[in-house]
Amino acid sequence: MNHTLAIIKPDAVAGGRTGLIVAHLERAGFRLLAARLLTLTRADARAFYAVHRERPFYDSLVDFMTSGPCLPIVLEAPGAVAKLRETIGATDPADAAVGTIRRLYAESKERNAVHGSDSDANALREIGFFFAERERR
Repeated sequence: MNHTLAIIKPDAVAGGRTGLIVAHLERAGFRLLAARLLTLTRADARAFYAVHRERPFYDSLVDFMTSGPCLPIVLEAPGAVAKLRETIGATDPADAAVGTIRRLYAESKERNAVHGSDSDANALREIGFFFAERERR
């Protein structure tokens, strides 16, 4: 079994779609290992998304991710990273496959309901950013 991180973003939490997204993930075969509702500080959002620091959307991403509560969750499944990327769909919900989380629940490319780790290495780093080892067993 492999692990990955998803974050139900502030738009989905504020829109009352958290439970729908978690249920969708469970139906897709993921097991939830840890979850925490929190509002990111600007420092935390800047650190978490540091890989995008030079991209033109970085500041608006930090603003968005600190705009309200989000729900980071650790998920377990065979091939968890690739499976989650397939389950959530393309970044732009207009390009996401029918039945994916972003196609169903995202508002726009910028307010796209959920984050998913993009590699096994990033999944480990991202999980460690939000959860201590003892919290994800």
